[in-house]
Amino acid sequence: MKHRSLTVLLLLFALALHGQEASQEASQEASAASPAADAPDIVSLSAVLMDAATGTVLYAKNGNTPIPPASLTKLMTIHIALQEVDAGRASLDEIVELPKESWAVNQPPRSSLMHLAQGQIVSLRELILGLAIPSGNDAAVAVALRFSPTVPDFVNRMNAETRRLGLTRTRFVEPSGISEDNMTTALEFASFCREYINRHPDSLRDFHSVLEFSYPRAVNVAPEYRSRVGTWRQYNHNYLLADFEGADGLKTGYIDEAGYNIALTAARLETRFIAVILGAPASWGGDRIRDADGRKLLSWGFDHFKTLRPPEPEINPARIWKGVSKWETPIPTEPLPFTTFVDRGENLSWEIRLEDPIIAPLPTGSLLGSLILSDDKGELRRIPLVTPREIEQGNIFKRGWDSVRLFFRRVFSKKAD
Repeated sequence: MKHRSLTVLLLLFALALHGQEASQEASQEASAASPAADAPDIVSLSAVLMDAATGTVLYAKNGNTPIPPASLTKLMTIHIALQEVDAGRASLDEIVELPKESWAVNQPPRSSLMHLAQGQIVSLRELILGLAIPSGNDAAVAVALRFSPTVPDFVNRMNAETRRLGLTRTRFVEPSGISEDNMTTALEFASFCREYINRHPDSLRDFHSVLEFSYPRAVNVAPEYRSRVGTWRQYNHNYLLADFEGADGLKTGYIDEAGYNIALTAARLETRFIAVILGAPASWGGDRIRDADGRKLLSWGFDHFKTLRPPEPEINPARIWKGVSKWETPIPTEPLPFTTFVDRGENLSWEIRLEDPIIAPLPTGSLLGSLILSDDKGELRRIPLVTPREIEQGNIFKRGWDSVRLFFRRVFSKKAD
């Protein structure tokens, strides 16, 4: 079969449809009857497609292969800055001091630059734009030194955040991505992008979908230099923003040791996908290969899958026998939105099936039944229903009375049969 796709990917997807988690990486074979049978032939070394709402992995090629993220690193730098803004410890409109370590003239050779210089007046918002659009290594240093006393201290914060997020194969040694010693995987970085988008949804509009950035402007320099500012107009290297429907982020990157990388996201109707492409060839035309891989992967995702957001079901209290409480309302163990095929989801209906009888004592999280979602083609999803709290046994009189009632209930049930 010509196209490369994944049996384990299909297994992951089937498990996700039933509310189970999976972490295996995709392999190379798929049934011709499945949508994955026509999965795109990705040239880049590593690629992942993920549903941003549910975290379901729909495609993975070498998803656990460690690769330097290059300037995708700057997304973690922006993430920490925006966390500080969200916490009220910083403001996007505050003026940020520019230590000499952050000046463009002090960056390593071949650095991408925002063109920061001594004496400039720059806001945190402008620095984040300088990270997101021209991918300024100087902006990365300026942001790091705004939030930590030294760049290594800021890197410690970056790595602490990767640990908090459970990203065991992702590490950083500096905040710009110029070092080949920064490391991630496509699967882990897609998970990070999901967290980033969920935590900072406005960043897509405010930073990552902005097409161009001019800096410095007259307001950024001292009055005596405003007649000869020397503004640099730079453009977003994510070219899918202009020609792929729904694309609104996130970041590109390149270093020789990694090749061309990109973290993409696009939304159509109620579905948002994240595509991470790592390791497109580090040669002439590698950026076009990377962009083509991203476009193919997102198109394939929208052609075959969608996020389904079913209406909230009405869950009535369940009868509890021999317990302190007579009634308890079960709760679902999983969020209701999930990933499914594009041709599913018409005429949705919920069914609740409860265990009978339900007898105390019941620890917190005890299984009480199932919440079943169906459409006009059959069952779509089954979610366990559990107790939201511990339900203790009632006193001896309560237990005795319920035992008598359950006995006669069984007797009359058998007679009815």
